[in-house]
Amino acid sequence: MSEASAGPARQAGTARRTGLRDLRVTAEARARQGWARVHASWFWILQAAVAGTIAYAVAFYAFGHAHPFFAPVSTWVALGFSRDRSTRRVAELAVGVALGVGFGELMVRLIGSGIWQMGVVLAVSALVGRFVDRAPLITTQAGVQAIVIMTLPALTGGPFGRWVDAVVGGVIGLVVVVLTPTDPRRHLHRQARAATEELAGMLHTLARGLRTGTVADVEDALLRGRTSQPALDEWRESAGTARDLARVSPATWRHRDELTRSVSAAVLLDRAVRNARVLIRRAVTAVEDGQRTELAGELLEAVARAADALAEAFGAGRDPARARAALRAVAERLDPYAMGSDDWQAQSLVLLARSLVVDLLEAAGTDPAEARAVLPEL
Repeated sequence: MSEASAGPARQAGTARRTGLRDLRVTAEARARQGWARVHASWFWILQAAVAGTIAYAVAFYAFGHAHPFFAPVSTWVALGFSRDRSTRRVAELAVGVALGVGFGELMVRLIGSGIWQMGVVLAVSALVGRFVDRAPLITTQAGVQAIVIMTLPALTGGPFGRWVDAVVGGVIGLVVVVLTPTDPRRHLHRQARAATEELAGMLHTLARGLRTGTVADVEDALLRGRTSQPALDEWRESAGTARDLARVSPATWRHRDELTRSVSAAVLLDRAVRNARVLIRRAVTAVEDGQRTELAGELLEAVARAADALAEAFGAGRDPARARAALRAVAERLDPYAMGSDDWQAQSLVLLARSLVVDLLEAAGTDPAEARAVLPEL
């Protein structure tokens, strides 16, 4: 093969290897996050499945309905597969299902079923849902279930058998919620740990690339940072929901301050990840230019170990004192002038790392002014 044709071939091979590496990193991140979601939801899915089965059995045996379709439907809609099972939310969903089924049954008896009847039933059921309560869940479920009633034949239980099934399912769902109170903090602890571990893993990979001067490792760190966003979003959204629930639910009032801190920590960690991505983009350029980045890699490895400690503390629900101490020790070393006056690439990495460490210190509970005061003066 001639030298002229070998060049494009090498480039194509490099592009294929890069594409495969990107695919591997993305697949690993998706698998980690998927298993985390399964781990967080399996109990609630199993519980809702058992409750739906009980609702079906009650409607079948107690009420003699041969095909109690809406009993498990109502239970499943009310409980779902997540931990967000406040009594009010479950009641709203159960009422919405029962309202839609009952109103649909009534309208079918009065005006029959057909094209124009569908429009009338959908509009009126939604208006009734808005009249009953301001909750959008009630209106949504009322409309959806009314549509189902208009399109499915009556399979069970007399004139209002399907409405009875829906009520049975909703009651079973409410009973499950009342008898199985949950602590919203446990799920948040798992989510906080998973999100922080994503950041720590990204920093470990970046630090390795900087120490060895390997562009592939630095690019893998950037790709992992991009795929970490779903874990951050889930934590931030769950923390916000739990905090809002604690404002109105007596069962979680005592956790309001901790849940509020979790919201703040989620926002700060999201900011830290965004700063880390900017840092990684700068690191790609520095490594490609052949700059000496070993010292910056050592500093970032220390930040990664501190993030590991922070993830462990978040997961256990304890004060991250060890993480704060580790981050303070790193912050005191983040002096760009220590990199040398002529090494502007390494200096820029240290400058970007300062913002990252401040965000992590604040997420660990340090006052913002105090977190900035730890840094060496510029």
